[in-house]
Amino acid sequence: MKRARAYTIRSDTTSKTVIPLSVPCLRGNEWAYVKECLDTNWVSSVGSFVERFERMAAAAAGTGHAVATVNGTAALHIALKLAGVEAGDEVAVSDLTFIAPANAVRYQGAWPVFVDAEPMHWQMDPQKLRDFLRKECVFAGGALKNRHTGRRVAALLPVHILGHPCDMDPILEEAGAFGLPVVEDATESLGVLYNGRPAGSFGRMASLSFNGNKILTTGGGGMLVTNDAEMARRARHLTTQAKDDPVEYIHGEVGFNYRLTNVLAAIGVAQMERLDRHVADKRATAKAYTEALSKVPGIRCPAEPKGAFSTFWLYSILVEEKIAGMDSRALLRRLSGKGIESRPLWQPMHLSPAHRGSYATDCTVAGRLYREALSIPCSVGISSAEIDQVVSAISDVNG
Repeated sequence: MKRARAYTIRSDTTSKTVIPLSVPCLRGNEWAYVKECLDTNWVSSVGSFVERFERMAAAAAGTGHAVATVNGTAALHIALKLAGVEAGDEVAVSDLTFIAPANAVRYQGAWPVFVDAEPMHWQMDPQKLRDFLRKECVFAGGALKNRHTGRRVAALLPVHILGHPCDMDPILEEAGAFGLPVVEDATESLGVLYNGRPAGSFGRMASLSFNGNKILTTGGGGMLVTNDAEMARRARHLTTQAKDDPVEYIHGEVGFNYRLTNVLAAIGVAQMERLDRHVADKRATAKAYTEALSKVPGIRCPAEPKGAFSTFWLYSILVEEKIAGMDSRALLRRLSGKGIESRPLWQPMHLSPAHRGSYATDCTVAGRLYREALSIPCSVGISSAEIDQVVSAISDVNG
């Protein structure tokens, strides 16, 4: 593998090379395509690269349409709006996730209902979702309502985390049984397959993200993908300030300034051209880590779900304190002392002060995973020597 760029942490007294957690890999046509934008003055939210990026993203996501947005959260917001989520509704969301999908629900004036993670692969637990819908909800007034809050359950929002897919078949079964639209958050799972189909191709709509640490990056940016031509048309309209007449500036409804610029889309096109290589690199890194770290007592490596093709976007281990002799945060501090960046998973959403007042299922698994999980360096382009350095530092936990 090629060596990744070295980063430096500086203080008043020391500086040391760091192996970063996950940094961009810009080794394709990014410079040439951005220069084309600058040379032609097509730098704003229209241009040929926006259209090319959308076509490439739709193909990668296995959908017929894609609409480029400023970030993945914006794509989620628009998807939920188009799915019919209204103020006062509830949306069942993965509990173990970055905060963005829960925030997007609140942007609509709705409330998230947090569904626990399953213990093997850490995705939304289909059984706990089923129990919530069938045991804690009731049909009333022509709608499915949460018995505890009285709010209408309007949609399901499974989040494919860490480069692995949710178990979509039972989730879709429950959605069909209750007539609920599914909006997928595939922001961490571009390139992931579930039973041969791309993550993001199962629901009515899905979101992708191209943040700086994602498997492909535009620095910032997102994408709404869908097989529904009318949904795509509406999404493009709403994300362009709902402009009905571009000459007279007539707006028939409230829209949003959510479109991606041509400059960032140019970077996205260059990145899309390298998607297969980036995925192969991530999988090779995961294989190397699993082969080495599965032998370390107290360290549990992530497993690829049955029927899945995972990208291992962030390679995250579990640290079993009683066996390893330290917890995940102690290991984080030890790695930091050796110039190796690592990071815990996100605080489960049911514990977030920002979402106090939301309903949650029993989320004990998400709480345990939060305490035990640690993501370790896995940039596209990380070298074998750097992987060996990380493995050596983690293997020392029993020393």
